[in-house]
Amino acid sequence: MTRAAYCPRQLYYARRVDDRTIPDSQRARIDLAFRYPELLDLSDRDLSDRPIDPPPARYRRRLRSLRDGGLVDRFDVPWRSLVNPADERVLLVGRTCHGIAHKVIDGPDSDGSSPDPPPIPTIVSPGTPPETGVWEPQAVRAVAVAKALAWEREREIPRALVEYPAVGVVREVRLTVRRLATYRRALRAARGIDGPPPRVNDARCPPCEYHEKCGTKTRSLRSRLGL
Repeated sequence: MTRAAYCPRQLYYARRVDDRTIPDSQRARIDLAFRYPELLDLSDRDLSDRPIDPPPARYRRRLRSLRDGGLVDRFDVPWRSLVNPADERVLLVGRTCHGIAHKVIDGPDSDGSSPDPPPIPTIVSPGTPPETGVWEPQAVRAVAVAKALAWEREREIPRALVEYPAVGVVREVRLTVRRLATYRRALRAARGIDGPPPRVNDARCPPCEYHEKCGTKTRSLRSRLGL
């Protein structure tokens, strides 16, 4: 689903290769999401040895802000739920999709003040977030795991979280009408692939691992202007 939202042609090549392994460098960044309390206690020197992007002092401040405020990125998700999820690395199988939720955390009112709040699935990205919100492919994946969890639990799951542990940021994805429409488009794109989709030629191409196989030729601004 993530690949379908990013580029259907990339999904086509990924299916042909059928390689779902995660590079060690990305796995190390994902694993940070399960070590927040440990990371808070590390010295600057030890923290600098971890695969984080901000300087150690800034990274620690971000985690402390989440912990001490009791909220995740201004949303009503307790720190205790984030660092002690009800489930980890869970395969969710829904009616239209399936995939791994890195965490399934208790709802914000799990202390009993509200009856049976819905759980919140979380996916973890090894990358960095945009200035606001989340990247569209990650939003599609977040919606997918939320819908799969809803199917398994037979209840509405109105939101999911995307963690960016290498930068100490957590973002919320609400299952809005717009998000659901984007998800359905990605689902149709994934189901409709029976041959190589049309090539794209934009900023998605250079970092793609199938760039050479795809045959898309990127052009410099100079060549586009005919200089």
